[in-house]
Amino acid sequence: MTRTVWVKADGSVGDWEARKRRITAAIEAGADWVLVDEGDVGRVRELGDVNVAAFRSEADVIDDAESDAEADAYFVGKGGEGDGTIDLPDDFAGSADLSTIRRRDDRAQGAYVRVLGTEYEAFAEAAAEDAEFTVIVGEDWSIIPLENLIARVGEETHLVAGATTAAEAKTAFETLEIGADGVLLDADSPDEIRGAVDARDAADRETLDLRHAEVTAIEQTGMADRVCIDTGSLMDDDEGMLIGSMSRGLFFVHAETAESPYVESRPFRVNAGAVHAYVRNPEGGTNYLAELSSGDEVQVVDTDGHTREAIVGRVKIEKRPMFRLQAEVETDDGVDRVETLIQNAETVKVATAEGKTAVTDLEAGDEVLVYYEDVARHFGEAVEESIIEK
Repeated sequence: MTRTVWVKADGSVGDWEARKRRITAAIEAGADWVLVDEGDVGRVRELGDVNVAAFRSEADVIDDAESDAEADAYFVGKGGEGDGTIDLPDDFAGSADLSTIRRRDDRAQGAYVRVLGTEYEAFAEAAAEDAEFTVIVGEDWSIIPLENLIARVGEETHLVAGATTAAEAKTAFETLEIGADGVLLDADSPDEIRGAVDARDAADRETLDLRHAEVTAIEQTGMADRVCIDTGSLMDDDEGMLIGSMSRGLFFVHAETAESPYVESRPFRVNAGAVHAYVRNPEGGTNYLAELSSGDEVQVVDTDGHTREAIVGRVKIEKRPMFRLQAEVETDDGVDRVETLIQNAETVKVATAEGKTAVTDLEAGDEVLVYYEDVARHFGEAVEESIIEK
């Protein structure tokens, strides 16, 4: 599931200057969509790169001349049955909004429904059967209708919950441990919009089950081509990346956040290891360190297993003296060996049971933090097959 943040910027917000401020804030914060009136589509296109959804000016009429540009998706419901302007029919088969969504000419892809009562909840459920997007807005922001619809509609539609604050957006993304697919934020504050985007990103991130492995060998091996990954993000003291010679067992290598008498801290950098090693990416696969380049995405992880994405800004490959780090991890089938090559330098640190530790201080018997996944990899993707790595 890809989570989305939508920002409501139709005529109910105010004049064009008020709407423009909201749209600009949405674009700057990284929102995915703005929902506007049909006549504003062209003006939104001029402001920046964002998906544009538009309320159809009339559900039963298409008049492209009324719009400056084509929207990415059109919605029914505003000024119709969805928002209560027109009474709901006793039989939904006679609904004008639903009929527009169901038409084969694809004039509307989304439904906007204010949940004014249980009948509107049922109406939203009916719309979800055919709508690509279903927006539901509670009048007093109750999570009960959202819980019901999450449970009932499943993957039939991209379910978007109305919210007025970042806190409400966070709750919507967490409801029933599944969460809404998206939130429609009705707020002017750039801080609230950024908060909703942060909640979206947090909901999309995976949390990894990290464990400790016992060091069985740490030995000098000579020179190798070492890779430093410089990202476009600053990392915290408890963050780093997962690196290893074997895809099933990746070592937690800290970012260079610590001051040292030898070099200044570089909190955007992870001194990762030799060119052959793997690094975990945000899709749950792996990349060889040698194949990384500017613009690629890598996964940043903290010592509790929380993850986020970072963009590679630069990759530095230089010949450096290396250690071979070997450890054993307990598995359901016994004990498995994992290892990696890592630079022989005091500034390179791994996570251990005792805290952040320089690789030059590691000894047999120390417990290092690893991510262990008992699967093989083919071109970086997990596969069910037998494989031997030495």
